[in-house]
Amino acid sequence: MMPAESFRQSPASDEAATMQDGAAHPPADAMLFPTVDFAVFFVVVFAIAWLIRPWHFWWRVFLVAASWFFYGFWEPKFVLLLIGSTAFNWAVGRDLAAMRTPEGLTRFGRWFLGFGIAANLLTLGWFKYYGFFVEDVAGLIERFGVDLPLPLLQVTLPVAISFFTFHAISYLVDIARGDCEPLSPLDFALYLSFFPHLVAGPIVRVTEFAPQIRAPLRERVIDAAPAFTLIVAGLFKKVVISTYLAGEIADPVFASPASHSALENLFGVYAYAVQIFADFSGYTDIAIGCALLLGIQFPQNFDSPYRAWSLQDFWRRWHMTLSRWLRDYLYIPLGGNRGPKWFVYRNLFLTMLLGGLWHGAAWTFVAWGAIHGAGLVLEREVRARNRWLRGAAAKAVGWFVTFHLVCFAWIFFRAETFGAAWEVITRIATAWGEPSPAVTPLLAAVIAGSIAAQFLPKDLFRRFEVAYSELAPAAQAAMLAVALVLIDALGPEGVAPFIYFQF
Repeated sequence: MMPAESFRQSPASDEAATMQDGAAHPPADAMLFPTVDFAVFFVVVFAIAWLIRPWHFWWRVFLVAASWFFYGFWEPKFVLLLIGSTAFNWAVGRDLAAMRTPEGLTRFGRWFLGFGIAANLLTLGWFKYYGFFVEDVAGLIERFGVDLPLPLLQVTLPVAISFFTFHAISYLVDIARGDCEPLSPLDFALYLSFFPHLVAGPIVRVTEFAPQIRAPLRERVIDAAPAFTLIVAGLFKKVVISTYLAGEIADPVFASPASHSALENLFGVYAYAVQIFADFSGYTDIAIGCALLLGIQFPQNFDSPYRAWSLQDFWRRWHMTLSRWLRDYLYIPLGGNRGPKWFVYRNLFLTMLLGGLWHGAAWTFVAWGAIHGAGLVLEREVRARNRWLRGAAAKAVGWFVTFHLVCFAWIFFRAETFGAAWEVITRIATAWGEPSPAVTPLLAAVIAGSIAAQFLPKDLFRRFEVAYSELAPAAQAAMLAVALVLIDALGPEGVAPFIYFQF
């Protein structure tokens, strides 16, 4: 395990998380998964939660308190924001349920649902996009020769606000649709703030979460093998793979593309593609593993996305809980697949565009979403006109094109500005023949191996879990200890914060 200090990329202060340009900086005092702070916290929480499992009410009270402590470890005052969001959305959900009729929501109920969603989005917009829009409006006005001083406040972005806002909106919409009944205040507080999914998902639906906390947990039996396997796999992906690729080539290339050859820029992009997958799926694995130890099962969030043979296939495998959220709460309300073809394409493009903006308050994120939106539209059109595109050869070509289009979009996702993204692209196109000392055999092997691993049989990991669970407890503990020591030995001195921590 790494010390908490090893995550510091910027000075430790509240200002480290200050939003002025729309980009969030990971706060130094946050309790991140691969830290001693979190390890101590989780061991204590797990032990107490396990002991009080037969007392169902107090088990839930304790987990809410532990989640608020986890959230407040970074900045205690924002616990009030989380509690306020919990109280507001619980009250709106309760009233929405009373406005349902056998035919659906009443007319006032639809307005009331819109009010609830708007209040959540305005809160998110204030904290996440205020600086972004004020700076852009000021810049636009200045182009016309008008110097209009707009109030640029220092707004601190609360960690996890995007994720608990998405959970809250889905809760309100599901109640309005009649897909779920209102939760009790305690159950809703646990749903919104449960610490394993609080910071960066996965985005869990209330219909998946509520049944697991409503049923009394009288047994203290825990299927620990899958949980430990996931946690170790997640730590390996984050601490070893992601951190190695970031420090070895991805960060240097995106910091100064002009100082690197075409081959180094190309490998820097490939490395970032693997880095962000290892980083985010590693986080998700740890989150799912921790939740399992506490008796809660989360949905799967990744399914070997770099084996996708089309963009549609990619989005069925990448951040799956966000994909289905965008589909069910944005794409379908926009019209979904209903209407003329161009309406469907518009809905698809807008969904991806807004999905890009959700990732961060910067036009590069919007460009990333636009590339995926345009790609999905083009892909549908090409497949509709060329139904002969079937078979193994077509899939192989599809995989190559999809992987490189995804990597191309990652350039805009990773670059700080359009200028930096364009510099990476032009260096890849023009700087061939220059020395490439950063591209080492080990680096190439890690990138190629990480991508090739996505083509392994799907049940291989499950078979390992079963084999591990059949070992004696002493052997399981020994294997776990060896794995943790190896991860610590293979990992660097400092580990960067999770990339999705900022979203």
